[in-house]
Amino acid sequence: MKSIESKPLIGVTGPDHGGGAAWFFTALSVLLAGGLPERITPLRPASMEKLDGLILGGGADVEPKKYGQERIEKAVLAKDKRTLFEWVLSILLFPIYWIGRYFRHTKSAPIDVERDKLELTLLHDALAQNKPALGICRGMQLMNVHFKGSLHQDIRGFYVEQPQITSIFPKKRIMIENGSRLEKLLQTDICNVNALHNQAIDVPGEGVKLVAREKQTGIVQAIEHPGYPFVIGVQWHPEYLIQISRQRNLFKELVECARAI
Repeated sequence: MKSIESKPLIGVTGPDHGGGAAWFFTALSVLLAGGLPERITPLRPASMEKLDGLILGGGADVEPKKYGQERIEKAVLAKDKRTLFEWVLSILLFPIYWIGRYFRHTKSAPIDVERDKLELTLLHDALAQNKPALGICRGMQLMNVHFKGSLHQDIRGFYVEQPQITSIFPKKRIMIENGSRLEKLLQTDICNVNALHNQAIDVPGEGVKLVAREKQTGIVQAIEHPGYPFVIGVQWHPEYLIQISRQRNLFKELVECARAI
């Protein structure tokens, strides 16, 4: 167990090309939570032996063959209670998030096989060492695949009566399972989140609990695995909601669990 003053080293995965905005805001979230972020890509790998925790970031789709499917063509991606201070921060930070995403987005390629291999190895080792892991968007999907689950490659069929939301701003309402760890961390059973994905969990992996769903469609928005000290995946991007205190709790809990090792 590390001392209260120590700063756990948290690995943050991403692509070799692009992903600068996600890295910056995820690293900032880790720093604000009391940890030290380390960027990891296929060309800059790292070992879980030196890391205290792991964040699997967003980006390219997980290779469908890893969950027993052939790749299909993708579709084009077609009120939360906050304090006045958080609303002001949202207004101020939104253009920064948008500009960062526009110029440094994470999807430089539709599939990144080398990244899949790296992240699956890191996740396997993190679980074997009982180190905390947080999956964000693609990272949550990859977690499910690791546990032998499958994905919907294209979710446009869920949006027949309303348009599919794609936004850095929190516009998608989700329902969180009562009694889940996520509910305790976010301190609510309903909230708004952002949405930057066109894949989603289909069949949950072995031992995986589905703990949040989109209110309108039922699409899975978060998972947990109770067999490990801290394994949580979220479909949204909390690194782009840094102005909302409850979203920062995800990173705080990750860092605290890493410190407790």
